[in-house]
Amino acid sequence: MTPTRFLTLGLLALAACSDPTATGRYTVDPAQAEKTLPNKLGYAELREVSLPQYAAGQEIIWQTEDGALRSSPDNVWADDPARAVTLSLARQISDRSGATVIAEPWPLAQEPARRIEVRIEQMLPRADQVMQLSGVYFVSPAGYGSGRDIVRRFDLAVPIEAEGPAAIARAQSQAIALLSQKIAALD
Repeated sequence: MTPTRFLTLGLLALAACSDPTATGRYTVDPAQAEKTLPNKLGYAELREVSLPQYAAGQEIIWQTEDGALRSSPDNVWADDPARAVTLSLARQISDRSGATVIAEPWPLAQEPARRIEVRIEQMLPRADQVMQLSGVYFVSPAGYGSGRDIVRRFDLAVPIEAEGPAAIARAQSQAIALLSQKIAALD
């Protein structure tokens, strides 16, 4: 058998083994929020959200009864997790409060009055069917802005209503919506 024919057969065999439709891609997509809070932030720049390493990867993770974190290459996030969380938070905070919260880099001529930084310590679909979202957020004056520094811890728990990656994605989206409400209220 010629090397070209061998290579062609090998590639055909490899293509037959991989099924692109077997990979599920899931989004972080909180429901549209309504303005329910006063604008306490004005123009604010949201720095990219810091995630723990296990939550920053493309594969969707979950915790098993033995405490281990597991994943499958068949279930992945549709976008980079840090980017998706950052953009969702910015949109949700803006929608809830009427503030203009934009993910960095700041694109407008008018400088932001505040900067928001979120450090997520846990974003974990636990074995007990609860999405745990905990960490700390900081709000500080930007540039020549005035005001005080704000530091708030958060620890949110959202039930995971069903099994599988779609349920994990829904619970994570709900947890991000709750976090956006806390940040918008400076709670």
